[in-house]
Amino acid sequence: MSILFSPIELGGLRLPNRVVVSPMCQYVADNGKATSWHLIHLGGLAVSGAGLLCIEATAVEPDGRITPGDLGLWDDETEAALKHVVDEVRRHSGIRLAIQLGHAGRKASSEVPWKGGQQIALADGGWITDAPSAVATKDGEELPRELDREGMIRIRDAFVAAARRAERLGIDAIELHCAHGYLLHEFLSPVSNRRTDEYGGTLANRMRYPLEVYDAVRAVWPKHKPLGVKVSATDWIDGGWDVAQTIEFAKALKTRGVGWIDVSSGGISPRQKITPGPGYQVPFASQIKEASGAAVFSVGLITDAQQAEAIVASGQADAVAIARAMLYDPRWAWHAAATLGATVEAPPQYWRAPPQKHAAVFGEIAHGAR
Repeated sequence: MSILFSPIELGGLRLPNRVVVSPMCQYVADNGKATSWHLIHLGGLAVSGAGLLCIEATAVEPDGRITPGDLGLWDDETEAALKHVVDEVRRHSGIRLAIQLGHAGRKASSEVPWKGGQQIALADGGWITDAPSAVATKDGEELPRELDREGMIRIRDAFVAAARRAERLGIDAIELHCAHGYLLHEFLSPVSNRRTDEYGGTLANRMRYPLEVYDAVRAVWPKHKPLGVKVSATDWIDGGWDVAQTIEFAKALKTRGVGWIDVSSGGISPRQKITPGPGYQVPFASQIKEASGAAVFSVGLITDAQQAEAIVASGQADAVAIARAMLYDPRWAWHAAATLGATVEAPPQYWRAPPQKHAAVFGEIAHGAR
């Protein structure tokens, strides 16, 4: 029996399998509002056979967008636009839906990747960004504004407000973005956090604000719905955030009942030195899982069914989160299930799609419908 295609409980949420569609920024929102592209993109992934579909990084306030095209959930207009997408996905798919809430911090005000991804100058429509300290991501960029307590409370409350909106939308789970060099990761990392108050210096101080945000969101998010956290396990920089510190952060989250920890890495600085390869981030997930006892998702060049099966079957992670491989093959979970002799959910309109040798991949009822 395939472990990858066995059920898993995350808090009060039961997933039919352990394949997660990672949140993937699309950079085509209209002032934060979801568009027809989001309906096409998420609609296709909603019938992928995965157990959980996570909506892309969604900014909790306009200045928290990575790019002007980022999705947002900060007012009635952005909520209504996303509601249309969520409602249509729900109409045709029973997939469980999560949303990743985040704030880009000092990496905000950037161009979309296909236009170079560089910081947008103020004269060209950019904006002053927020950060733990007035330290730019790289030389030559506009310095971010160091957040005072009022600004930190404003952003914390924006996370809370976005969580309330996500609940109204009927979202099943939230993932807080504490990775990839964005605001909450910036507070964690000594590379970007140079503060001398109670939010900087020691590990406990640097963890304080991300944990405050987590606690505030948890307080308003329904108890039966999981609240996960995405982390960068290491900055890949000497003297930066590392696995040992991530484990302490994970332990603090575990005591708070975290639904899962989604383990990625990097993003804090262009000085990072990464040598990527198949499954290169899996050891981080394994260490964090073993040390903290929290459920973990593993990411990073996981492309093959047997590879994914081995990761969860060996206990290195509880689930795998697939991103680029899912874009390249939106039926990745179908094909993985067929390879591993498992079944997945699919709409009846597609029941006749598999070749005869894999006809049972949608279950016996679908098989009989051929």
